[in-house]
Amino acid sequence: MSMKLTMLGTGNAMVTECYNTCFVLSEGNRHFMVDAGGGNTVLHQLKHAGLDWKDMREIFVTHRHVDHLMGVIWMMRIICQNMNQGKYQGEANIYGHAEVIELLRDIAGKLLQEKQVRMIDDRLHLITVEDGETRKIMDRTVTFFDIHSTKAKQFGFSMELDHGEKLTCCGDEPYNKLEEKYARNSKWLLHEAFCLFSQADLFSPYEKHHSTVKDACRLAGELHVENLILYHTEDKNIADRKRLYLEEGQAVYKGNLYVPDDLEVLSILE
Repeated sequence: MSMKLTMLGTGNAMVTECYNTCFVLSEGNRHFMVDAGGGNTVLHQLKHAGLDWKDMREIFVTHRHVDHLMGVIWMMRIICQNMNQGKYQGEANIYGHAEVIELLRDIAGKLLQEKQVRMIDDRLHLITVEDGETRKIMDRTVTFFDIHSTKAKQFGFSMELDHGEKLTCCGDEPYNKLEEKYARNSKWLLHEAFCLFSQADLFSPYEKHHSTVKDACRLAGELHVENLILYHTEDKNIADRKRLYLEEGQAVYKGNLYVPDDLEVLSILE
């Protein structure tokens, strides 16, 4: 069965010309949503991507930063509200490490209505995952792992594809050597690239614990990655971002390089 990846957003925390980084992996009628950006624009992005929010029943939250977590509160609200009104059948799962799950539970308890909150742990399950823990999602094996963030605690994941291949998401910080067993030889690797290396003086990516396009592409080559997806970027170059990032990246990386725009769809498996 074919698998596709829909980029709901591709930008960093402070963008205004695109949405914050989040995406959906889809295979048939099964979906795996990763993060939800910083607000209810996630509902707009899902709609305009041709995805039904009701089908987002497996959601993973990488870390607590507002540009990844706050959209999840809107997903929780619309799911719980429709459950309470009898308009949502079945259950849904939200995964995250302990800090994320505790925070989601606390925010929901303070901001959502009591009749919505009562659906949490009944039909909307907040599931804590540990470093190295494996779960079955979309009938595929997904392993969650600690990326050893220099800021907020953050998890990435690796999903088994076909024939022993894998797709790996390194979160929104530069690759750490401790992630090597997950990232090396990935068929697909998702990695942040805050800006062009040629514009590092302008955007100061290293001070923000981020990579440049050139950094990420060199890394992908060293890890023998076949397909590299760059995201979590600045938006000052948005009109020319794809062209400029591809030019810089392809000079040092010989695999297949993708710099998607918001709502762009990539074919992961044919």
